[in-house]
Amino acid sequence: MTVLPDDRLPLATEFPDATHEQWQHLVAGVLRKSGKEVSDTEAERKLSTELEDGLRVRPLYTARDAAPDPGLPGFAPFVRGGRAEGHTAGGWDVRQRHTVADRAAVLADLENGVTSLWLAGLPAGALATALDGVHLDLAPVVLDAGAGTGEAVRRLLALYEERGTAPEAVRGSLGADPLGHEARTGRPYDFAFADVPGYAERYPGLRALTVDALPYHEAGGSAAQELGCSLATGVAYLRELTGAAGLDAEQALGQLEFRYAATADQFLTIAKLRAARRLWARVAEVCGAPRAGGQLQHAVTSSVMMTRRDPWVNMLRTTVAALAAGVGGADAVTVLPFDDALGLPDAFARRIARNTSTILIEESHLSQVTDPAGGSWYVERLTDELAHAAWEFFQEIERAGGQAAALRSGLVGDRLAATWAARSARLATRREPVTGVSEFPHLAEQPVVRDPAPEPPSGGLPRVRRDEAFEALRARSDAHLAATGVRPRIYLAALGPAAAHTARLSFAANLFQAGGIETVTEGTFEESGAREACLCSSDAVYEEQADGAAERLRAAGAGHLFLAGRPGPYDGIDTYVFAGCDAVAVLTATLDRMGVSR
Repeated sequence: MTVLPDDRLPLATEFPDATHEQWQHLVAGVLRKSGKEVSDTEAERKLSTELEDGLRVRPLYTARDAAPDPGLPGFAPFVRGGRAEGHTAGGWDVRQRHTVADRAAVLADLENGVTSLWLAGLPAGALATALDGVHLDLAPVVLDAGAGTGEAVRRLLALYEERGTAPEAVRGSLGADPLGHEARTGRPYDFAFADVPGYAERYPGLRALTVDALPYHEAGGSAAQELGCSLATGVAYLRELTGAAGLDAEQALGQLEFRYAATADQFLTIAKLRAARRLWARVAEVCGAPRAGGQLQHAVTSSVMMTRRDPWVNMLRTTVAALAAGVGGADAVTVLPFDDALGLPDAFARRIARNTSTILIEESHLSQVTDPAGGSWYVERLTDELAHAAWEFFQEIERAGGQAAALRSGLVGDRLAATWAARSARLATRREPVTGVSEFPHLAEQPVVRDPAPEPPSGGLPRVRRDEAFEALRARSDAHLAATGVRPRIYLAALGPAAAHTARLSFAANLFQAGGIETVTEGTFEESGAREACLCSSDAVYEEQADGAAERLRAAGAGHLFLAGRPGPYDGIDTYVFAGCDAVAVLTATLDRMGVSR
């Protein structure tokens, strides 16, 4: 065996090196066989995926896809984690969110795997009730009280004093985030930055401020926009802490915690968390405190991806998101319960949420490897490209006068709205599918009912959901069912043998049911109770039978005729439905014609 000078094992020394150009040529050959005439370089582009922020994911990454050295875990630029040991000692902090003062739910969480509490939106007067029986020296508390932050901080610190909690044992965050609150509500609140040195001196393990990037994600922002806004907010807080509060840069950096969304796009989430640490390390370096640039991260599974229909699928989405957050190196992870979009989660939903992290840590041993995605050419390149895109948006915000000015001028809102509009188009055409909603809907599903949750803060940036357009259509169908006893219907006319019509019949059923329209395939059109029909078959069968079938359906009373397939030279067809058509527009118009109220 030949051993290379650096002791690497030459597993492929007997084979010639394959070049990237050879691979492109082979890919082009495969595409030509499918009828697509492309050049070798175009072939790779055809298989690439466009992301937001101008990013593109290619089908193949190699050693030539260079990215900056990510360094070592625990050392600048902290791409591979803020701590040298990662989460290997005990996993990440399993943080459960509570929006009401439910003492029993809080204690149940802490007794069954939760390691910290996120109290979101609780009034200051409810803190004592929510934390009754909680060992405050063992369970870190993170406040999120919005405009009530000042009073909530006073109440929480008073609880520590009353219960004799040793100041050095206190962990968590006071959660002050005036700019995040302004993004949510359009209204700023005053926070006494000058009090932070006192908090830091008495409670060295307690952080004062949270840079919450969720408002920007939940308004439809991209990953780079979420990162850019978080950087601008963090820099604004550093200016206050090193100015009015009189802290030095290292002390100021130690007072911030960052909160990001984790989505079911696992690689983008991993890259986002890694890029966030790299970017914040750069800020710390510029501030003259590079060793203090390790970003403390709290990842929360995205509310934008959660659906109200078929909510059980949310368990799968949050599992993938939590895995991505853990692999991406988040210090704390909150898994939203699967019924979060429906109201207050029940005990079962909270149990599944906390056990998601427990399984990933204890059974999948995910925390036993620090930065498991590190070294992947794809992840390293995506991290680098995302970091550059985020830094550009951060610089745009800074040129506009900083985060507060960019919020008040509408710059941030306009950028996020443009991103969401583009994404909404992908959702409407089902190029970005939502399982259980725009794909594979279940009209007979029994609704999951929960007690209403407290209304979240509003008045600033909007809150969006991926399911919102289709949810509006389904709600119209539900109301029609309640008023008339039946759902709007459409008859699917299958032409030719099963082998010819099955694919497009399934496509059409999926499409119309996504709008709450019941599809009828049995019997005749006259027996179906429908007023509209859709022809379903192959192009070859359409050429022979479409015109005659359309004529017969018109004679039977069909007021509007669809054909499942690309537009063709067929008589009597009103609308063509096909992969990539604007499903929301088609379904909205269909419900309007059927007399289903908006």
